[in-house]
Amino acid sequence: MIAICHALLVSLVPFAVVISLIVTVHELGHFLTAKACDVAIERFSIGFGAALAKWSDRSGVEWRIGWMPLGGYVKFAGDENAASAPDRRGLAALKLEIEAREGPGASRRYLAFKPLWQRALIVVAGPAANLLLAILIFAGFFMAFGESATPPVIRAVIPAEAGAQAGLLPGDRITALDGRAVSTFEDVQFYVQYRVGVPVNVTVDRSGRALTLRVRPEGAREASLFGGSQSVGRLGLVAAAAPPRAVSAPRALWLGVSRTYDVAATTLYYLGRILSGQVSPAQLHSVVGMVHASGALTHQADLASRDSGVNWVEAEVFLLSQLAAVMSISIGLMNLLPVPTLDGGHLMFYAYEALARKPANAAVQAAGYRAGLALLVGLMLFATWNDLARLRLFQVFGSLFS
Repeated sequence: MIAICHALLVSLVPFAVVISLIVTVHELGHFLTAKACDVAIERFSIGFGAALAKWSDRSGVEWRIGWMPLGGYVKFAGDENAASAPDRRGLAALKLEIEAREGPGASRRYLAFKPLWQRALIVVAGPAANLLLAILIFAGFFMAFGESATPPVIRAVIPAEAGAQAGLLPGDRITALDGRAVSTFEDVQFYVQYRVGVPVNVTVDRSGRALTLRVRPEGAREASLFGGSQSVGRLGLVAAAAPPRAVSAPRALWLGVSRTYDVAATTLYYLGRILSGQVSPAQLHSVVGMVHASGALTHQADLASRDSGVNWVEAEVFLLSQLAAVMSISIGLMNLLPVPTLDGGHLMFYAYEALARKPANAAVQAAGYRAGLALLVGLMLFATWNDLARLRLFQVFGSLFS
């Protein structure tokens, strides 16, 4: 029991730090953009639940730190409607109430009365902040450790594996995958790892002659940070490793943008494969899986400090920052899905308002948000069940009472 409690603590603390950073940055995106649009804001909370500390700034915004460090939120003045967009009748009543309480013209500072483009910009700013966070984390990584310099030149081809079957040969330089240029061997590995069984057009330079070969990556089982194992695409190719090369700040920033784009595109591609049934939905992860990943990375940092003499704090920050960048991208993209209760749901209703020249009926919005909430809760429960089964936590809990 003590060992289980220790493992939970080691996993929960870094996860709480990572998720708090990601959600706080997301909410800051909404907050700063709203401030720039002169929107009245009541509260900015870091964490949920009862306040451990709170204070008000000169503009009247209440800042608070909640006792549950798992995110945060922004509360706009008068934001009582689930959709943050009352219909015409609700807008008229809200305007009368505000101006009776605060005076003529006061409603102009409330979110519901801002121009549509400003409201949409405030909504988009949250996911955009997540993507910006990922860019900065990746850029910092490249500044600190340099960029990969391993050329995409095949040194050896493992017999009977995907690359050999497709006709790839030692000495071939891979120049493109499905028409997309690659510059390092790591680019090749990243592209194929989520394409198990998916034909990939590999363009190579063979003695000055361009050839395009069709390769179907084979799956190799390997341990997953989220628990259990996963199938990862492999071509069976070996390249000559080269030490990373130092980069300038502008180059690091560009590489950060590029890496963020690659992760986002791959995330959407893989999600599409799950939704189309090409990949098992068991690969969806919940908070349980993310907590496990945080603990696994903490364990890796501990091993690195013991075996290689690496500073534990530096190793922990390095590993968790990579997880934070990927999670930030995933959360940013998820929030843009056109599902009510998410930012994408707000944008969906705003799109209707732009086309119809009026907000959607309040009853329609409320029904949509209830359906969206039910969908998200169902998805979370399904993903949680996957993680509990993958980590065999049912057996662990059962053993405590046997």
